[in-house]
Amino acid sequence: MEKILFQGDSITDANRTRESESYLGSGYPNFVSGILAIQYPEKYKVINRGVSGNKISDLLLRLRKDIIDIAPDYLSILIGINDVWHEVDGQNGIDANLFEKVFTVLMDEVSLKLPNTKVIIMEPFVLKGWETNRDEGTWKYFYEETLKRAEVCKKIAKKYKALYIPLQKFLEEEQNKYADESYLLRDGVHPTAAGALVIANEWIKYFTSQYIK
Repeated sequence: MEKILFQGDSITDANRTRESESYLGSGYPNFVSGILAIQYPEKYKVINRGVSGNKISDLLLRLRKDIIDIAPDYLSILIGINDVWHEVDGQNGIDANLFEKVFTVLMDEVSLKLPNTKVIIMEPFVLKGWETNRDEGTWKYFYEETLKRAEVCKKIAKKYKALYIPLQKFLEEEQNKYADESYLLRDGVHPTAAGALVIANEWIKYFTSQYIK
């Protein structure tokens, strides 16, 4: 079976089990696993190593144990929102320039140690919610800074020939279908079950179009 490794922060973690791979959490990796299991029985093994609260620097620190040693056939990364959020709440974020430098180091190592691994980079995203839209200034910072991290992710994907999955505009358009602003992201960042499912479906769309002929 081909291994698909999901990496990232709480959006990916989604309360997964640490002791084993028996429970992938309640987020999009679990939905992806289910969809792939039905459509392509016994072809893929999905592994979730997302860690709540992680920034790009944390992901780099976990590179050996949680990426290199696993040696996945596919590596899917969603990171960036905490690099913004931690600046809002604790003045301990990572600015866009440093975010790019650290992400580049990570990708250099992945390219060197796992030359046959196909990388998928998901765009970080944010919507208005009770965490992100506390006031006009907070929302402006969240939105503008998240877009900066998204631009870095897109640039990194192009540089390393990774598959890029844009999500910001997609989620904005999806959210416009519903009156409740927390329908897809309960606080402006963390997906609801509905949000996780639409993200998973979008991931599947890009993955199958790129890698399944």
